[in-house]
Amino acid sequence: MNHQHHGSPHEQHQHQHGHHDHNAHHRMMIQDFKRRFYITLVLSVPVLALAPLIQNALGYQLGFPGSQWLVFALSSIIYVYGGWPFLKGLVTEVRAKTPGMMTLIGVAISVAYFYSAAVSFGLQGTPFYWELATLIAIMLAGHWIEMASVLGASSALEELAQLMPATAHKSVKGEWTDVSIESIEPGDRLLIKAGEKIPADGVVESGSSYLDESMLTGESRPVGKEPGDKVVGGSVNGDSSLEMTVQGSGEDSYLSQVIRLVRDAQAVKSRTQALSDKAAFWLTILALSVGTITMVSWLVAGMDLQFSIARMATVMIITCPHALGLAIPLVVSVSTSASAKNGLLIKNRTAFENARRITTLVFDKTGTLTQGVFQVSAIHSLADPGKTEEDILTLAASLETYSEHPIGASILQEARKRNLRLQDAQDTQILKGKGITGAIDGNTTGVFSPGHLETLGIPLPETLPAPDGGTTRVYLVQEHTLLGAIDLSDRIRPESKSAITSLQEQGIACWMLTGDNEATARAVSDQLGMDGYFAQVLPDQKQDKIRSLQESGEYVAMVGDGVNDSPALAQAQVGIAIGSGTDVAAASADIVLVQSDPRDVATLIRFGKATHRKMIQNLIWATGYNLLAIPLAAGVLFPLGIMLSPEVGAILMSLSTVIVAINARLLRLKRT
Repeated sequence: MNHQHHGSPHEQHQHQHGHHDHNAHHRMMIQDFKRRFYITLVLSVPVLALAPLIQNALGYQLGFPGSQWLVFALSSIIYVYGGWPFLKGLVTEVRAKTPGMMTLIGVAISVAYFYSAAVSFGLQGTPFYWELATLIAIMLAGHWIEMASVLGASSALEELAQLMPATAHKSVKGEWTDVSIESIEPGDRLLIKAGEKIPADGVVESGSSYLDESMLTGESRPVGKEPGDKVVGGSVNGDSSLEMTVQGSGEDSYLSQVIRLVRDAQAVKSRTQALSDKAAFWLTILALSVGTITMVSWLVAGMDLQFSIARMATVMIITCPHALGLAIPLVVSVSTSASAKNGLLIKNRTAFENARRITTLVFDKTGTLTQGVFQVSAIHSLADPGKTEEDILTLAASLETYSEHPIGASILQEARKRNLRLQDAQDTQILKGKGITGAIDGNTTGVFSPGHLETLGIPLPETLPAPDGGTTRVYLVQEHTLLGAIDLSDRIRPESKSAITSLQEQGIACWMLTGDNEATARAVSDQLGMDGYFAQVLPDQKQDKIRSLQESGEYVAMVGDGVNDSPALAQAQVGIAIGSGTDVAAASADIVLVQSDPRDVATLIRFGKATHRKMIQNLIWATGYNLLAIPLAAGVLFPLGIMLSPEVGAILMSLSTVIVAINARLLRLKRT
C-alpha cells in the first residue's frame, strides 16, 4: 500500500509509474495549479471584501441587495474550480483505500462549503465563505511551490538526458547522411566531427581525438581515444574527427543506464521513507478521528454548530500530512540527482543510507588503490652479451615507438624521462598478445612476453631473478639472443593516501584485499597506512574474507572494480563498484563510483550521513509540527482565548511544507 502523499493524485500516479514523461507532466501540473491559484485569488477578493468579519476588523461597511448571493456564486466557483484537484484527489485516495492529504483537504473544504451554503439557504449560523476561499488559495499556492521544488530536484535527470545530440552522421551506401538518433542501431558506422557530441556508445574505427567525458564521469581531464577504444554516448569530441561503430544505442547506452539507475533509485523506497509513509497514513486516520471527536465534543459542550464545524475543519487542515509526505521523497530526489551529477550512482538507497554505519572498508588493490597503469620498476641486463641498462631501454623503446600497448607506452615514457636517443626501427610488426619485432641496425630485434619467449624456445638464464608478485616482465631479444628484461609494475594512485586518511578520520578501518604476494601487499599497505591487508587472495576467496570480518562484528563495505569482485561486493553490507567502465550496472554493487577515485568513497559516506540526517530533520519537523498544532486547532487553549483559525492553520501547514522543501534543497554534496 502506498501512502506517499505528496502533491496531487496525478503526481502520486506518475511517481509510481516509473516517471514516464515525468518532467513534462510535472510542468503541466505546475501550470495548472498556478492558473487555479491566480483565478481563485481574483475571485476571492470580492468574497473577502463582503465578509462581515473582515469589514468589522478593518472598520468599513460594504453591501448591496443580493450581495450574499454574489458571494455564494463566487464561492461555488472557487469550491469547484479551485478545489477540483483536491476533490479529485479525495476520490482517488478513497478508491485506493489510502486516505491521505487530499482526503483531508477535500473533506475540510467540502464541510466548509456545504455548511456555508446551508446557512445561505436558511440554516441558523454564520457562513465562512471567506475561510473557504483563503484555504483553497493557500493550498493551491502550497502545492504549486512544493511541486516546483520537486521539479527542481529531478531536473538533473533532464540535464543528463539532454547530453544526447538529436542527429548523427551515418554512413549510408558510402555517403554520410544525417539521421535521427532514434534510428541508430548497433553496427552502424558514424562520423563524429570536431566538437560534436557522441550520439551512442561504440568503438573508434579510425581517427584519434580527445573526448570530454566530464558530464558523465565528473572527470575533467580529456580522455585520449584511438582506434579500438570505447566511446560513451553523450561525451563531447575534441578537435579531430572520429569514425565509430555503434555498439549500444538508445536503451542500452551508458547514459540511459545512468538515467534509469537514478530514476529507479528515486522511485525505490528506503526504510526511512517507509517510516514516513506509515506516519502519514496514521496522521490521516488521526485527523479524521480527532476532527470528528472535536466537533462532537464542542457540540456536547454547548457550542453552536458553526463553531464546532470550524474547529473540525481546522483540525483536518492542520493535520494534512503534507510536509510529511514530502519530507523523505524530496531528500531522496535531491540526493540522488546530486550524486549522479558527481559520478556517484546509487542503485540501492537503503545501502546508501546505511553508509553511516560502516565500520570497516575493504579495498581491492589493483585499479582501485593503484592506477592499474604500468611503470618501469627494474631493468635487468645479462652479463653474457654485456649490454648496459640504458642500451636495453634504448632498444626496447625504439621498437615500442610503434606500439599502441600500455606496456610499450610505459617503456617509451621511461626512455624519454632518461633523455635517451632512440634509434630507427624498420619493418616493425606488432604480434598481438606476444610483443613487437623490427630491424634495428639490420638486426632483428623484439620485445616479447614470457609466453612468447617460451614458444621461441629461448631459455631463461639462472642469473635472472624471478619477478616480484604484481610485476609484469618483458624480454628483449636480438637475433635470437636474450639481451635482458624490463620489469613493470603498477603505481599507487596519488589520491589513495588522502582517501584512506580521510576514512580513518571518520573512524573507519581500511583493509586491502589483493592477489599479490605478501611482500607487495605489505609494501602498499605500509605506504598507505592501511589498518591491515589480505594477500594472495584468489577471486573466489574474497567473499570469505569479507564474511570473516562480518562475523567479528564489523559493518563492512567493499570497494572493487566489479569484475572478479562480484561475490565480495554482494557479501558486503554495502558494495561499492569503482571504475568508469561503460558497464555501469556492475550487477552486484549497491553504489557505482563512475570516476575511479578512491576519495569518492569518503565523499559518498559523508553524503550518505548528510542525506540520512536531512531525512530525520524533515521527519521531526513534519511530525513535530502536527503534534503541536492539532491540540491548538481542536481548541484546547480556547478557555485562555487562544484559537487557531482554519486559514492560519492552512498558512502554517503550507509553511511547514515549504520549510521541509527548502531544507531538502539545502542538501549539498561536498567533495573531499
